[in-house]
Amino acid sequence: MELLRTRLVVLGKSAPNEFRPDNANLSLFMQRLARAHANCVESLPVLGGLLVVALITAQTSITDKLAYILLVARILQSSVHLVSLSAAAVTLRFCLFAIQLAIGVYWAIRLLQALA
Repeated sequence: MELLRTRLVVLGKSAPNEFRPDNANLSLFMQRLARAHANCVESLPVLGGLLVVALITAQTSITDKLAYILLVARILQSSVHLVSLSAAAVTLRFCLFAIQLAIGVYWAIRLLQALA
């Protein structure tokens, strides 16, 4: 997003202080990009927190197996968000989010069990 915003400023199409956090004054793609970025930031504390707990408690064997699946699901969710807003795309995005949510719940349960 910052590269696209920088390009707009350098080309004189936007002032540096003109950008809204949700990119509402820019193209639909930039608005979707801002929302995809916000989605990543919103899930980071929870999923990142679980990963930190696993690291601190030496329980990374719980998170290691599913970490790549979670990462791929996150990247695909953001990519689908950028490509389309169709009903099928929104359904696919939700399925990818559900995968991440399920992994997070699984990690939380397993970490709680390991710490009990």
